[in-house]
Amino acid sequence: MIKRARNKQFILLALTLLLVPGCQKTAPPPQAQQPPAPVVQVQKPVQKQQSSARVEGPKTSVLDFNLKKDPFKPLIVAATPTAGKTAAPVISKNANLLPIQSFDSSKFKVSGIVAGLKENKALVIDPAGKGYVVKQGMLIGNNNGRITKISNNAIEIAEQYRDESGHTKKRVIKLTLSPKR
Repeated sequence: MIKRARNKQFILLALTLLLVPGCQKTAPPPQAQQPPAPVVQVQKPVQKQQSSARVEGPKTSVLDFNLKKDPFKPLIVAATPTAGKTAAPVISKNANLLPIQSFDSSKFKVSGIVAGLKENKALVIDPAGKGYVVKQGMLIGNNNGRITKISNNAIEIAEQYRDESGHTKKRVIKLTLSPKR
């Protein structure tokens, strides 16, 4: 038993002797300080700033805008008079139409009506499934229909259209609120 205790003490002593020299810091030898060298400022010639865009060699893709529509070109082009004749400008029927005016007014469905203090408003859904909040006096449909009345359960739309003989006719379309499910 005494032998074992001495062996343990000897092992501990050997380990501490091995570890103690490894724990010391070694500082680098002090260097002689030299006076700093004088700073010479060289003025660079003023140059034009180069672009910050990176241009690579043949790997860059070239964009072709020939097939794209010019966003600054007017939609309606006035015809130029030729040989003393003045031609009327060509105006597309759908040039200034809202999306709500691109469908027939009888195709809309009334989804809801909000009765307000001053005026009523209604939610109508077009055949494409897009909803619009409308009020009295707004245009709706592709025949220049105008909302004339919004009651508690229906919307009245007055339209003017031309028949086959060219006469202007008026018709009133009544869209009722769809029943609750």
